[in-house]
Amino acid sequence: MANFTPVSAAIGGALIGLSAVLLMLSTGRIAGISGIFSGLLNLRGEDKGWRIAFLAGLMLAPVIAGWIGHGMATPALPANWAVIVAAGLLVGFGTRLGGGCTSGHGICGVARLSPRSVAATAIFMVVAIVTVAVTRHVLGG
Repeated sequence: MANFTPVSAAIGGALIGLSAVLLMLSTGRIAGISGIFSGLLNLRGEDKGWRIAFLAGLMLAPVIAGWIGHGMATPALPANWAVIVAAGLLVGFGTRLGGGCTSGHGICGVARLSPRSVAATAIFMVVAIVTVAVTRHVLGG
């Protein structure tokens, strides 16, 4: 395994968990990114301030980390934009169909012992394992 960084992964996981707890304590809301974002798209919604602040922090944190010398590696994206758009649409459809995204179900839902979130997270993991196995070992990617 070329990129095994357990200490930084543990610290990152602890910070994500801390942010989810702080959001729940301060607003009573679950830190599911798809739900936070979809709340911004609701024109009649009144609680947009914390949603904007949360999403801004989510986007600014890696930028600030890069400024202080902890930059991220550039992700490897497919060369074909059609693949990226199709993947984004599938993620959005899956998020709506599953009633939440990986962060909402995987971090907050599992921590709350929600049976729906445990089932959704198990399905996310199985599909991810199968997808990696097929793309790497069958398709040769």
